[in-house]
Amino acid sequence: MKRLTRIISAIFLITTAVISAQETVLSKEAAVNLALENNFGIKVAKNQVKIAGNNKSILNSGYLPTLSNTTTANYNRDDSVIEFPGQTNDDGTPRADLDIYKAEAQRYNSTLNANYTLFDGLGRFYNYKKLKEQYQLSELQARETIENTMLQLFSVYFEVARFTENKNVLQKALEISKQRIKRAEYAFEYGQNTKLAILNAQVDLTNDSINLLNVKQQLANTKRDLNVILNQDLNTKYEVDTLVNFLPKLKLEEFINNAKIHNVSLLQTEKNLAVNAYDIKINKSGYLPTVGLNGAYGWNLNQSASSAFFPGNDNTTWNFGLGARLTWNLFDGGSTTVRVKNAKIAYQNQELLKQQVTLEVERDIQNALAIYENRLNIFEIQAQNVATNQNNFERSQEQFQLGRISSIEFRQAQINLLNAQTNKNLAKYNAKLAELQLLQLTGQLLNVEF
Repeated sequence: MKRLTRIISAIFLITTAVISAQETVLSKEAAVNLALENNFGIKVAKNQVKIAGNNKSILNSGYLPTLSNTTTANYNRDDSVIEFPGQTNDDGTPRADLDIYKAEAQRYNSTLNANYTLFDGLGRFYNYKKLKEQYQLSELQARETIENTMLQLFSVYFEVARFTENKNVLQKALEISKQRIKRAEYAFEYGQNTKLAILNAQVDLTNDSINLLNVKQQLANTKRDLNVILNQDLNTKYEVDTLVNFLPKLKLEEFINNAKIHNVSLLQTEKNLAVNAYDIKINKSGYLPTVGLNGAYGWNLNQSASSAFFPGNDNTTWNFGLGARLTWNLFDGGSTTVRVKNAKIAYQNQELLKQQVTLEVERDIQNALAIYENRLNIFEIQAQNVATNQNNFERSQEQFQLGRISSIEFRQAQINLLNAQTNKNLAKYNAKLAELQLLQLTGQLLNVEF
C-alpha cells in the first residue's frame, strides 16, 4: 500500500511539472499590453477621448456656414358648376350651366438657404479654444484611468507571483516532510525509532499538504481576478514573472523633483483653469453684436387650371437674394452680467482647488516615499532573515540526520524557514507596489519599464 502511494505521488508530481512547463509565461510587459488593449475601463476612457476629439473638430466650431433646403409640392382639384340666371344666348335661349370637372392645379416650390456668421462677439473663437482644452483634459482623464488600471493590474499580478513563490516554498516543505516519513519508517523498521516519530511526521505532512492546497486555491482565484482585468478567458493558464527590480534612488529623486509638472491631478487642475478662463470670455461675448450674411435661391412652378373666364397657365419663376444682418442685444435684463460674474467665481474656485490639490499631492508623495523606503528596508531585513534561517535549517537537518536533535526541533527550524521565505515574498511585492504608487504620484508610472 505504501509503495502504491509513493508511485501515485510520483506520477502526480510529474504530471504537474509537465502541465506547468506547458503553461506560457505572462511577462509584465505582456500583461500591460493586454490591459491597454482589452481592459473595459481603458476602452471606455479611450472612447471618451474620441468623443472629445469629435467635439473639438471644425465641424463643431460654428465657423462653417449652414445650408438648408425647403421643397414643397401642392395639388388641388376642383369640380364646380357655374350657373347664369337671367342670362341668354344671342338667339334668346337661356344660357346653359357651365360644368367644370377635374380642374387641377399644382404648385411646386424649392428654396436653398445659406447663412454664415461673420462675427459673434468672439464667442465661437473662445468656445473653439475651450473645446481643445477639454479634449486635452479628457486625455489626462484617460491617462489617470490607465494609471489606476495599471496599479490594479500589478497589485493582482504581484499577488499571483507571491502565491506562485509561496506554492514553490510549500512544495519543497512537503517534499522534506515526505522524506522525513521515509526516514522515520526506516528507523522504526530497524528499531532505531518509535512509532511516535512516524506519527509526528505524518501530522506535519498533513499540515503541509493542507497549506499547499490552500495556496493553490488562492493562486487559482487570483489568476481569475487577473484574467478579469485583462478581459480574457477566466480559465486561461499561464505563469507569471517573479523577478522584481527596483529603480535606482537617484532616478526616483529626479522623478520626485519634477512631480509638479508631471502629476496627472495637477495637470487636470491646470486644464480646468484654462477651461474656466475661456468660460469668462465666452460669456463676455454677449456684450458684443453679431454680424451675419444670408442668401437664398428659389424656384417656383405654379400650374393653374382653366376657369369659366380665364384659361389655365403655367408660371415658372426663379429668385435669388442676398442679405446681411446685425444683431446687438443692448440690454438683456442683466443675464449676461450674471453669467460673467458666475464664471469669474467658478475660476476663483478652480484656483482654490488647484492650491488644495497641490498641497495634497505634496503630502501624498512624501507619505508614499516614506512607505516605499520603509517597505524596502523590511524587504532587505526579510532577505537577510531568509539567509539566516536557511543556514539554521541546513545545520538542523544535518543534526537531525545524525540523531542529535529531535524531530520537534527540526520541524521548528523548518517552520521558521518557511515563515521567513513567505514573509520575504510578501515584503518584496509590497515594496514594489509602493514604488509603483510613488511613480504614479510623480507622473512617471507609464514611462518606466516594469
